[in-house]
Amino acid sequence: MERIRVLIAKPGLDGHDRGALVIAQGLRDCGMEVVYSGLRQTPEQIVQTALQEDVSCIGLSSLSGAHLELFPEVVRLLRERQADDILVIGGGIIPEEDIPALHAAGVARVFTPGTQITEVAEFIRQQLQSRRARPQPLWQKLVQRLDHIGIAVPSVASVLPFYNQLLGLPVIAEEELAAQGIRLVFLQAGDIELELLEPLRPDTPVAQFLQKRGPGLHHVAYAVDNIANALAGLQAAGVPLLDEQPRRGARGKWIAFLHPSAAQGVLTELVQHPDEPSPGTGRLEGAPQ
Repeated sequence: MERIRVLIAKPGLDGHDRGALVIAQGLRDCGMEVVYSGLRQTPEQIVQTALQEDVSCIGLSSLSGAHLELFPEVVRLLRERQADDILVIGGGIIPEEDIPALHAAGVARVFTPGTQITEVAEFIRQQLQSRRARPQPLWQKLVQRLDHIGIAVPSVASVLPFYNQLLGLPVIAEEELAAQGIRLVFLQAGDIELELLEPLRPDTPVAQFLQKRGPGLHHVAYAVDNIANALAGLQAAGVPLLDEQPRRGARGKWIAFLHPSAAQGVLTELVQHPDEPSPGTGRLEGAPQ
């Protein structure tokens, strides 16, 4: 059985830690590994310690009355670091009327004076067991960022002045993919790109898209660090794929498309940039080189 690691922390200017030390020792007696951060810790220090110590739970103790500011800030910083799988509980001198606000902010449970330590330990065990059994969102493991938005157009020349001259988006690349029968023009829009797709022949998928739906949003693309692993994970989760193996796309990228039904009708593309390692040698090895 995996041993549970808990961080007991005293945020803010609270100078009394007798109760926190009692909780720490009590949880150790219940078979848990406990790290005590010491007095007068900032939320940033607490989160950093939690990450360094690889804990599963943070127990916050406050007697100073600053719990409504400090406890939610710890939760916020964990989310910012994508570490909100760490359970956060609280205790100390907490007025009953403040507890709902702490729950709403992400503190799983607030233990008031007189709570038995065995009750605290059992709550931690149950919560962690429940969280481990819950499927983890794949995006946390797969997606790095939004890469680009694809827009299907009958003619790039007719629409480019709007994006380039009126909106002021610079053209950063142009490319024709003869095998796919499309011309592509890329524009920089802040941290992402717009990809204009013009069909070169009437028998291409983009031409058929235009005939069916008209000009407009064609696909949304997400950057991943390993496209083969991403496809394998999505396929295992039952997501329908148009490309079961990655292939070369524009500008040397590895690409793969998911079936539009996976995202309620939105065609989704996964992209691995050419400066990343080649797709791995897992289930989907053998991608075209």
